[in-house]
Amino acid sequence: MGTVRAIFILVVLAVVTPPLMLIQLVLVALKSGAAGRVPVAYHRLVCFLLGVRVRQEGVLSDRRPLLVAANHVSWLDISVFGAIAPLSFIAKSEVASWPVFGWLAKLQRTVFVDRNRRAHTHHVNNAIGSRLADGDVMVLFAEGTSSDGNRVLPFRSALLGAAHELASDDGETPAIYVQPVALVYTHLNGLPMGHQHRPVVAWHGDIELAPHLWRLLKSGAIDVTVAFGEPIPLTCAAERKAVAGRAERAVRGMATALLAGRDVSPARKAPLPVAAETG
Repeated sequence: MGTVRAIFILVVLAVVTPPLMLIQLVLVALKSGAAGRVPVAYHRLVCFLLGVRVRQEGVLSDRRPLLVAANHVSWLDISVFGAIAPLSFIAKSEVASWPVFGWLAKLQRTVFVDRNRRAHTHHVNNAIGSRLADGDVMVLFAEGTSSDGNRVLPFRSALLGAAHELASDDGETPAIYVQPVALVYTHLNGLPMGHQHRPVVAWHGDIELAPHLWRLLKSGAIDVTVAFGEPIPLTCAAERKAVAGRAERAVRGMATALLAGRDVSPARKAPLPVAAETG
């Protein structure tokens, strides 16, 4: 049954993805506002097909410029975040060369970071700063890599370098707001996932993408919670380490609570209306 399910999902995506990519390509070229909405619809479709049920605790901040600093578990994180609101991502340069995934990332106006070229840092910071100044919400996986889903890795403060490009003259007005966000996969087919089953979703280390993708497609319904913390003002580049530390502690605290089965902020819970109910 799992194999039939996986084949069905792949067939549907193979039919739907190419025309949507062409539409998105035109919208991006025309700089249309709809270019932000098409990826949301696509990611909601992906979540529906995979049986990914997304629950929100808290909300995406309306403060701008806004950089979301989140933990990273899987390639599936992109669709989970992408289904919530119009967002763009900051990703490692290798992603740009991946078949299909790389094309989709480019069409969602992802900013690619080459961590092996220090000279590239200023260019990337300029690009991120420009996008933030234009009002785009950028998602940064601040650990710099994906984890096993059972813990949060240390955040890399260097990835907040765009603050330098947006620093205010008075040294007091926030250059950007950094919103800590925790993403935790909690249930598989309605049952608590636990340490032993989280690798079904977690993609990290030397795990090959294709086998991991195939296994996940066959797995069944997945529940994930995305918890939004309070935005942290970042005024200048000199504050990067302090802000990264605060964001890391906030994400780790929210993730620890969710992994233990506790709500982070019960009064602010908001289920995502597009969550799929599939069995």
